[in-house]
Amino acid sequence: MSGHSKWSTIKRKKGAADAKRGKIFSNLAKEATLAARLGGGDPNGNPRLRAVLMACRANNMPLDNIERAIKRGTGELEGITYEEQRYEGYGPGGVGIIIDVVTDNKNRATAEIRHILSKAGGSLAATNAVAWNFDQRGVITVPKEGVSDDDMMEKAIEAGADDVDSSGEEAHEVFCDPGQLHAVAGELDKMGVKAEEVALKMIPRTTMKIESKSVPALLRLLDTLEENDDVQNVFSNADISDEDMEAAMAD
Repeated sequence: MSGHSKWSTIKRKKGAADAKRGKIFSNLAKEATLAARLGGGDPNGNPRLRAVLMACRANNMPLDNIERAIKRGTGELEGITYEEQRYEGYGPGGVGIIIDVVTDNKNRATAEIRHILSKAGGSLAATNAVAWNFDQRGVITVPKEGVSDDDMMEKAIEAGADDVDSSGEEAHEVFCDPGQLHAVAGELDKMGVKAEEVALKMIPRTTMKIESKSVPALLRLLDTLEENDDVQNVFSNADISDEDMEAAMAD
């Protein structure tokens, strides 16, 4: 299993705890507000908002929360003005990390991201110092229950996807061109394939093998970044062995 897929697996296993803290709903609300501000409140003419609404449905986000977030973006309700920011950095062992942020205060976000990395023995990096090793891909995550590997591959290709990774225990990951993400997700939805996540992700071209002794520190760092209120997504090129990942999930 790729490092990306394994990290996706551990995040899914931690999902229930994240939801209790309100992190998932908070991130979705921010994304809906930003998408509506940039592209309008009609999902039919706003692919980014349409993808957010798919994610909201997959996570059972209350309709009232979604409507308020969209109205804040369109200006129908007063609210905070959010901005997007991408940070690049290094973690334990020199692993490359990309951190996507949606914040109402860039200065605060920068200071907090720098502090989190520094405390873990890492550091912020210059623009494209890390990103050059990543490709942006559309990724649609589909629970495996009721969808066989062969069936998923057949439907994904029919929908216009490029590839499917079914090596994870709990979910298929469908990959497609970033510009086709919403179209592919929509076609799968018409086929009755319900996604739990529809998102643009940064996938590493090459990965870095992480020694067992560095795994706990790296996972703590990734957890701390993801728990930050401003952070929307965290990507890394870490390659962690199945044994080390299983040990981490058992903790």
